[in-house]
Amino acid sequence: MLEVIQSMDEAILLFIQENLRFAWLNGPMIFAGTLANHGIFWLALGVLLTVIPKTRKFGIYALASIAFCFLFNNLLIKNLVARPRPYTHIPELVMLMPLPGDFSFPSGHSCASFAAAGSFLWNCRGKWNWLRWSALALAIWIAYSRLYVGVHYPTDVLVGSAIGLLGSWIVCKYGPVLVDKLRKRT
Repeated sequence: MLEVIQSMDEAILLFIQENLRFAWLNGPMIFAGTLANHGIFWLALGVLLTVIPKTRKFGIYALASIAFCFLFNNLLIKNLVARPRPYTHIPELVMLMPLPGDFSFPSGHSCASFAAAGSFLWNCRGKWNWLRWSALALAIWIAYSRLYVGVHYPTDVLVGSAIGLLGSWIVCKYGPVLVDKLRKRT
């Protein structure tokens, strides 16, 4: 089964390279991947939202979701699975970015992006709808850019995105319950 998934992953990456890469799109895709390096964009957005009283809740949930997902995705799963990057197995793959040194599965960029976007999806309503949909669109763009530039397999991106969404849902659903219980103890 793993061989079938690996073969499909490789075929999809080569299909993207051969049919969906365009010179005019390379710059924006490289920028998208760079934008989310180490979660910097999402962390900065979370801090900014935390500073503004009207959006403080959104920022706190985004930062908590990113932290929770980072621990689970990057420190636990990535090191347990230890999947090599695509360029180590697909000689025909042309890289558009500097080669990352860590493991491939699951995608940390996708996880952080969907953790932040998910926290906005679960919390932003009414006049803040623009934030939830803008964050989701940016997360999708960043996740796809990881395939486009050749640094992740499709399953890396899908699982990283799913962990980000699920992790943000857990934080947003159970975070307030945990905080209330801690407040009652003091």
